[in-house]
Amino acid sequence: MKKIFSGIQPSGIVTFGNYLGAMKHFVELQQDYDCMFCIVDQHAITVPQDPATLREQKRKLAALYMAVGIDPKQSTIFVQSEVPAHAQLSWIMQCISYIGELERMTQFKDKSEGKSGVSAALLTYPPLMAADILLYGTDIVPVGEDQRQHLELTRTLAERFNSQYADIFIIPEAKILGRRIMSLQDPEKKMSKSDANTKAFISMLDDEKTMTKKIKSAVTDSDQDVRFDEENKPAISNLLQIYSLLGDEEISAIEAKYEGKGYGAFKTDLAELAVTVLNPIQKRFYDIYESDEVDNVLDAGSDKANEQVQPLLQKAEEAMGLQRH
Repeated sequence: MKKIFSGIQPSGIVTFGNYLGAMKHFVELQQDYDCMFCIVDQHAITVPQDPATLREQKRKLAALYMAVGIDPKQSTIFVQSEVPAHAQLSWIMQCISYIGELERMTQFKDKSEGKSGVSAALLTYPPLMAADILLYGTDIVPVGEDQRQHLELTRTLAERFNSQYADIFIIPEAKILGRRIMSLQDPEKKMSKSDANTKAFISMLDDEKTMTKKIKSAVTDSDQDVRFDEENKPAISNLLQIYSLLGDEEISAIEAKYEGKGYGAFKTDLAELAVTVLNPIQKRFYDIYESDEVDNVLDAGSDKANEQVQPLLQKAEEAMGLQRH
């Protein structure tokens, strides 16, 4: 069975964008692949985090993974920092990375722009991501379009290591997930849990009133036509995309349903649909989060991951001369 690896940062409660763009697909992928779903807390600390909050967010993310339908009996859910091999292989990946190729990463340029002091970890984030992926003999990495550049670097580093030292790493392929879900307040920007404007995103744990208010206050386009046209009507097109993914309904059918009805009726129904979908997920989340299940699953996941990575890490260290025997 082919292996999939994916990671999400526990830097805040995941959004509709994370769910519709990634986690919803993960539930389907676990039926056909050996899936490793990692909570990448070492990536999260490339920018300052409150330690107590970070610990809590890791448990919440694990509970949300399970609440949306990821089954620990089918998939492995674990925390990155509990598998030391991630950091160990990351150093090896840094040693074969070039500063120029790291500085060209769009994410580094975006996050460092205009700042007088930038963490070195922001620059070396991609070699850690490469280590995450390569450690497990990953065949396929489900990513959004914005992560394609990092995956290309992962492929480059794997090929470079295989050529210079020993042919031990599988070259992973990208599986580009669905359309990106954009900000409710700026349809030119991706929906992000780190957005300073909290009305721009819907958290998976927003209550019914908050969720409804955010959807009803979402920006729209100048006319009242509920029509998908990303170039000329990006705001309503984004909301149509959300409706389509939540309700598993074709956009053309939604357009026909709201022909001549205007944005008000559409947004009211979208809010009701969002609440209908999220309510059972939230109920499962709290049942799981308030029990011992989260910690038991993470303990088992970390044990399994640690066992899996040792042979490959040892091969990489031996190939570079880091093993004495």
